[in-house]
Amino acid sequence: MSSFRRLSVLAITAAAATVISATGPAQADVQSLRGRGTVDVRLIGINDLHGNIEPPSGSSGRVILPDGTTVDAGGAAFNATHIKNLQKEVKNSVIVGQGDLIGASPIVSALFHDEPTIEVLNKVGMDATAAGNHEFDEGYKELLRMQRGGCHPVDGCQFRDSYPGASFPILGANVTKVKTGLPALPPFWVEIRDGMPIGFIGMPLKDVPILVDPNGIKDIQFGDEVKAANKYANFLDAIGVKSIVLLVHQGDQVTSPQGGPNACNVAANNPGSYIATNVSPKIDAVFSGHSHQHYNCVVKDPAGNPRPFIEGLAFGRELSVVDLKIDRRTRDVIRGETKADNKIVTRTVAPDPEVQAIVDLAKTKSAPIANQPVGTIGGNIVRAQNAAGESPLGDLIADSQLEATKGNGAVLALMNPGGVRADLTFASSPVGEGDGVVTYGEMFTVQPFGNILQTITLTGEQLKNVLEQQFTATRTFVLQPSAGLKYTWSSTAPFGSRISGVTLNGAPLDPAASYRVTINSFLQGGGDGFSEFTKGTNITGGGIDLDAFSAYLKAHPGQPAPPLDRITMQ
Repeated sequence: MSSFRRLSVLAITAAAATVISATGPAQADVQSLRGRGTVDVRLIGINDLHGNIEPPSGSSGRVILPDGTTVDAGGAAFNATHIKNLQKEVKNSVIVGQGDLIGASPIVSALFHDEPTIEVLNKVGMDATAAGNHEFDEGYKELLRMQRGGCHPVDGCQFRDSYPGASFPILGANVTKVKTGLPALPPFWVEIRDGMPIGFIGMPLKDVPILVDPNGIKDIQFGDEVKAANKYANFLDAIGVKSIVLLVHQGDQVTSPQGGPNACNVAANNPGSYIATNVSPKIDAVFSGHSHQHYNCVVKDPAGNPRPFIEGLAFGRELSVVDLKIDRRTRDVIRGETKADNKIVTRTVAPDPEVQAIVDLAKTKSAPIANQPVGTIGGNIVRAQNAAGESPLGDLIADSQLEATKGNGAVLALMNPGGVRADLTFASSPVGEGDGVVTYGEMFTVQPFGNILQTITLTGEQLKNVLEQQFTATRTFVLQPSAGLKYTWSSTAPFGSRISGVTLNGAPLDPAASYRVTINSFLQGGGDGFSEFTKGTNITGGGIDLDAFSAYLKAHPGQPAPPLDRITMQ
């Protein structure tokens, strides 16, 4: 596979076509096996791992079962054992990913630019993965380094003496170069099992530009998922690949978390379902990601034929397993024989020793920084949002950002909920079980992006517009406010008119007045679709968001969870 890293995108495409179309051993095998029954192939998918090679803690490390009970799940060494066990049950298997395998990671992986996670994925035998939005967190060039190998241009090689890169392709069928329109990442990959070629089209969601720092992706562009999937499905079909799978980093929210791993309780008109039902009938299965939910659905393709649409729970807590039966004569999937199942990655199996050794090395090397105590909390402070969209941990982070930037004239702060990645749990500290100690590593897991705080001037009218931008036809994305800002929103009012009763420190918001507002650099660039922030003036830079939060906890020992009284829904 090392030769893969030396090939250009076009060479990869040509090579894949050659494997299928040229007369050679693989093609001869296919020809000789035609008409001889079927081939069974198991696909094992993982999505939204986010570098959680250690078992995740708190609610991020549990799976809710249909009866409401929970199971502890996740951890790379347990994942590896479950994958091996699933492979032992069948003759043929392919391991795939649906994106966000790296990025927004805990410090044990992020401190080394996620090289430990790539090493783990290499060890378990990942065959191909889609890129997600977080694969672009450090920019396109860094993603190419993750693929091809080489030491980090600034930090060098800190985990190992060298970094060989990913031994599997990271796919982006809808990612092209701005200047040429050519693929910026390989659009597809072909695996052959028992002479049967299986094509994998992979891609991130088209909205990557509003989810990452635009400076790192200025040379590339992201296209429509359905159009890209159909383009390469037609190409694969034309070169003789009839069994085709889509790996797409876009998924659905669920209507209830109580359905369990294999319920199909996705919300109506979600983007993942739209893709799954509208991509070409040539595509036989759709693995999804991004929403951090779990569901196992059967949808109808445009020709009316059934195909699985599946996503497993994030942070390595579940593996999505799809069993295909391929007709040797047609080389296509027999749709009616497809079986899908989300498997929980329980911690009751023996951890894989080789993968555990990688995790242990990362823990050892990161420990001096990760285990440093930062502050204390008085109880669990969770990131889960209530019905109005308010989160205790989100509020607390906003409070810390306001406190850190009052010198810039800030009177309020707003935090994006997607930047809050994990709970702060009272009893999880490695340096003091049950004493509420919060370590730097735990803080980093909550806020791994290293965004710079920015204080900008907005008019009251602009601030109201920001709050209105939380609600669109495709998503509700409630910003977390610092103490003093209160408002009400209506779930039934028209978009653009949902916000009312905005007050700051008890005084009604004045549309004509100017307010100093602190946000992070991601939001200041219009991230998460908040374009109104880009209209802010008099930008004053602050420190790093994680440093602000650390300083706040140090200054407020025994910090409790703040009450959820800042946002009201009617």
